[in-house]
Amino acid sequence: MSNVKEQYDHYVALDWAESNMAVARMTKKSDEVKVFEQPSDIKELQLYLSRLEGRKIMTIEETTTSQWLYTELFGWVDKLIVCDPYRNKLLSEGAKTDKIDAIKLVQLLRSGLVKEVYHSFDENIKLRNIVSGYDDVVKAGVRLKNQKKALLRSRAGNSMSQFVLDDLDGSIKNYETTKEKYEQEFKTLGKKNPAIQLQRSLPGIDWIGAVKIVARVVEPKRFCDKGHYLSYCGLIKLDRISGGRSYGKKKSRYSRVLKCVYKTAAQAAIRGDNPLSRYYRYLLEEKKHPEHQARHAVARRIAVLSYGIFKGGEKYRDSKK
Repeated sequence: MSNVKEQYDHYVALDWAESNMAVARMTKKSDEVKVFEQPSDIKELQLYLSRLEGRKIMTIEETTTSQWLYTELFGWVDKLIVCDPYRNKLLSEGAKTDKIDAIKLVQLLRSGLVKEVYHSFDENIKLRNIVSGYDDVVKAGVRLKNQKKALLRSRAGNSMSQFVLDDLDGSIKNYETTKEKYEQEFKTLGKKNPAIQLQRSLPGIDWIGAVKIVARVVEPKRFCDKGHYLSYCGLIKLDRISGGRSYGKKKSRYSRVLKCVYKTAAQAAIRGDNPLSRYYRYLLEEKKHPEHQARHAVARRIAVLSYGIFKGGEKYRDSKK
């Protein structure tokens, strides 16, 4: 939760859409909610914020436009929170319009019940664009290859099937070329970025994985300890306890990108000769762990090392070399 401990004179919530924006405001002295709705206009919104006297805090929900809004509005308020829409349960109750959503959102903000989603102006934020583009390219390539496999299984040798197959082959070739360009760009970016180079020093982490880690994490200090980081990576589950009684464990909402990176890194690391592969064999042979549990433990250890490297600013070193 982003508990708003500081007192602000104005609490502002924005519900933004391409054609319409709804702005709700409360003050520290009154529970009354003032709200207005009009066509979306960032300049008008900035002007409105500039006219509010005193300290201002504002929240917007995480969407495809939130980073742009964060950049445009950051300097116009004392604090700007991009919040997690999945945690705003109040917004799903009752009637739903942009105006109602803005009112409920400002009530959550004033009560300190919004959960902040990390945003910044750090240069590493820009890496997310290339990572997102690369992931889209890979997904499209997998889809093309699956279509080709399905066609080869079902084709009856007619000319129409051959036409489609030739078209797929051409698209797959273009995909491979584009994918190779992205991977070369990852390597180029990595050689210029010290944080990426540090992550690259870990066993099992290639240039692509290193760029994804840095792009997603940006600032390790936002995680108070390694447990929170492992939870963010989806590599541990959270306890469910009520009244002193345990009700098992549950998954946290996590970064699928980071979970994939660390699990892929574990697969690569255990095939080499390094402390992680030795740790894997120890779990299998001495502790008698099932293979999938041992592999998952290696992924967790890589994630912890990765978090430590981020905070410490030093490359990973194999102490036995």
